[in-house]
Amino acid sequence: MPELVSATVPATTAASRGLSACHVCCKLAPAEVHHCPRCGSAMHLRKNDSIQRTLALLVTACLLYIPANLFPIMITDQLGSSEGSTIMGGVILLIHHDALPVALVIFVFSVMVPSGKLMSMFYLVWTVKRHSPVSPRQRTIMYRVTEFVGKWSMVDVFVVAILVALVHLGGLLAIRPGFAALSFAGVVVVTMIAAESFDPRLIWDAMEKNGRKK
Repeated sequence: MPELVSATVPATTAASRGLSACHVCCKLAPAEVHHCPRCGSAMHLRKNDSIQRTLALLVTACLLYIPANLFPIMITDQLGSSEGSTIMGGVILLIHHDALPVALVIFVFSVMVPSGKLMSMFYLVWTVKRHSPVSPRQRTIMYRVTEFVGKWSMVDVFVVAILVALVHLGGLLAIRPGFAALSFAGVVVVTMIAAESFDPRLIWDAMEKNGRKK
């Protein structure tokens, strides 16, 4: 019976029925209602200019990601001399000191996660703009995973902040953050805002327009 219903009833979205869903408690309410009757949160059919704002934020994050990898993220002052370490430089240094687990954690969360999140968000924006036939369910799962994992890419910034606070031995040794730390923090914050600006409901709108369910 479920197969018969899905085959005969066209897929529709809440928006096409004049309904909007609350982001907090998921309650459906008429589109003209601007606040959720259950929890009081703001409600809207679709986020205004979602694709344009998300794309602008992603381009900004890409521009910030360049100095975040080229400039030192941490500067060590020791006996009057200064030495800077980039993200990849720190990973290589940890590998040379047999600290492979720490190097792996920093590489995953400071290199792979930010770049993977940028590529995923660009892909989602592209599929929405091109009305891609790729499964909306799969793309929605990709968005949820990207939104969750991206919040854990501040490892380098946290490490530098802890070292700056703890390591300060008079004039012998001091650690201070480099320009890349600010750029990297900007990348993480901007990509988080980009993920929040993207409206995943746009993925399902194309399904209804094509008249088929994925």
